[in-house]
Amino acid sequence: MSGSTFGTIFKITTWGESHGKGIGVVVDGCPAGLELCEEDIQKFLDRRKPGQSRYATPRKEDDTVEILSGIFQGKTTGTPISLVVFNHTQRSKDYGEIASYYRPGHADYTFDCKYGFRDYRGGGRSSGRETIGRVAAGAIAVKLLNQMGISFCTYTRSIGPIAINTFDPSVIDANPLYMPDADAARQAEDYLETCMQNHNSAGGIIECTIDGVPAGLGDPVFDKLDANLAKAIFSIGAVKGFEIGDGFDAARSTGLDNNDNFQNIDGHITKSTNHAGGILGGISDGTQIVFRAAIKPTPSIYTTQRTCQQDGTERDINIKGRHDPIIVPRALVVVETMAALTLLDALMTNMTAQTTSIIDFYQN
Repeated sequence: MSGSTFGTIFKITTWGESHGKGIGVVVDGCPAGLELCEEDIQKFLDRRKPGQSRYATPRKEDDTVEILSGIFQGKTTGTPISLVVFNHTQRSKDYGEIASYYRPGHADYTFDCKYGFRDYRGGGRSSGRETIGRVAAGAIAVKLLNQMGISFCTYTRSIGPIAINTFDPSVIDANPLYMPDADAARQAEDYLETCMQNHNSAGGIIECTIDGVPAGLGDPVFDKLDANLAKAIFSIGAVKGFEIGDGFDAARSTGLDNNDNFQNIDGHITKSTNHAGGILGGISDGTQIVFRAAIKPTPSIYTTQRTCQQDGTERDINIKGRHDPIIVPRALVVVETMAALTLLDALMTNMTAQTTSIIDFYQN
């Protein structure tokens, strides 16, 4: 299976299945000398692990990371970093019946079409548990970016029809849905309770803002920074939409309203607005990067659904197992770390954009 590697210089390869022995990642291209320990990575994995609230799957996993290589005396060595999280509470018997039919909203049918074979236990590689490797690698990227003054704020913008009306970063971690609006969070919890009572699930929108990104990252044709961010975010299984800046609202605007005027403040050129979301012509402009990801409702629901077996016979199904009634809260850190991986790779690639950068590096 191809398609498990991401990045150009800071490159990651994820491996493992939901019900296999473990999930992991190999990080190649990380510079030597970065102070790194398992706790640096664990705090990110803790943000996505199951069982943290009634709105997450009750599957109990510690998701404890182990560093197998690439670290010596507490610092990266410049060699491949191998990370693993072992699975402990698989209940593969819950998925035995799935081998004979295709679950609506899942990759069962398409996996069979492509490979003629699939790991039906929890979805195998198409399981959300695959994102453990991404988050572990992205934690390294975030730590390095933080040292360069680049910071992230990722939160839930909406759950179903309930959207935030105010923005108070102090309340993001004060509610289980990570919304920066306490009133909207309470309404969203009520909405989710109704979905759960009806054996149904919900989707939502994640918003991510990134500060401190220098101007000049990204290339103007096929490797636009916004295009690479879109690919990174769309590679997350539950994502069905992506927009940056004003996004789809730009289609309802005019050029006069949508253009960001430039201004000179104390000798520094910047923009008076940020409809573009921090990227112009595929290249970062030095202002805050703002993007959103639309997350679909969890496809595994307990309500009776109609589907087909492998032989084409139609039937009703009732899915068993342990599933999130909403994916959004646990997907926040996945979105954030995929953005971090994209940005760090863009920074490394950008070091060769100008001859002066190379000359200055080796002459100083």
